[in-house]
Amino acid sequence: MHPAARAIYLDWNATTPPHPEVLAAMQSAAEVAWANPASVHGPGRRARAFIEQAREAVARLTGFDARDVILTSGGTEANNLALCHAFDERCGALVVSRIEHPSVTRAAEALAGRGVHVAWIDPEPSGRVAPEAIAAAVDRAAAVAPVRLVSLQAVNHETGVVQPIAEAAAIVHARGARLHVDAVQAVGRLPPEAWAGADLASIAAHKIRGPKGIGALAVRPGIRLRPVLLGGAQERGLRPGTQDPLAAAGFAVAARRAIGGPARYAALAPLRDRLEAELVEIGRAAGAAPIRNGDGDRAPHITNLSWPGWRGDELCAALDLEGVAVSSGSACSAGTAEPSPVLTAMLGPERAASAVRFSIGEDTAEADLVEAARRVARVLSRLRSLRAGS
Repeated sequence: MHPAARAIYLDWNATTPPHPEVLAAMQSAAEVAWANPASVHGPGRRARAFIEQAREAVARLTGFDARDVILTSGGTEANNLALCHAFDERCGALVVSRIEHPSVTRAAEALAGRGVHVAWIDPEPSGRVAPEAIAAAVDRAAAVAPVRLVSLQAVNHETGVVQPIAEAAAIVHARGARLHVDAVQAVGRLPPEAWAGADLASIAAHKIRGPKGIGALAVRPGIRLRPVLLGGAQERGLRPGTQDPLAAAGFAVAARRAIGGPARYAALAPLRDRLEAELVEIGRAAGAAPIRNGDGDRAPHITNLSWPGWRGDELCAALDLEGVAVSSGSACSAGTAEPSPVLTAMLGPERAASAVRFSIGEDTAEADLVEAARRVARVLSRLRSLRAGS
């Protein structure tokens, strides 16, 4: 990248830049909330207040009761806590789709190793998990063991495809099971209807312009969780370890801002569509017109494209040299040699290996996308020339 060229960040699904109000709140908290929030003295109570403010803000954002919000280290821990709570010595069955986040699929695989019967649901090529497929998987699993939990994300982290959560909830509840919704990519971007009907919902602060290292699992009243960590009595013994009041202060501000997030993200849809159309034309001119991955209803800020004849990770690396930050899969799978398991399950390994995800956010300007498209064209032209000369 030329030293004078500005960096363009188009990887908002991986993480969002912390909002200035979040950083200011954390700086202010650092001056007064450095004590251990579990301590009963004055400094401890002042620190504890920030923990409870975060809990209440998350409750308002998600539609759950503050008493039923467990603060965690992020979405991964929240997902693990949600999946593991239903399976003790009783075992039983878990139903989960093939396109979930690694923190869900790997937790499911670990539960299967402990004797839990796991029924996997294949997605449609559109990226949607069909309600009929959910019903069939639950009924199939119930013939083996009592179905205790179904886990389904609200918005896919790679394609942005929105899943039929309300329909899934009706199916799951009619069969006497619970529904866990990984709402990490939906909260603050889509209205609460996106996770309506969830018995347990996971969120992460850093996806809503908050700090990393903190998230939450919100649960319906009456659900008894089981800890995945052992230690002290923090978070009702469900998440032992000293809480961070500074992170909580940032999380509270981010959660309050996120209530207005769906309107801000809806305004991004025309920009995303324009970028997508421009990339298709650029690719066509370079002899490799990209194909969109995920034909289902999408969140308004994501486009995932496969570039025939090109490797997605190579395109990402070349764009990084041009100062454009994008990704070829889940950030939690970065560094692996395998293509995206999400896109492999949807469309096969070839499409998965050539995929690049562009995700924009509320600070993305139209000028950023115009310049990003210009740099994509430059990268494709350069790579094409290199191939021709080899």
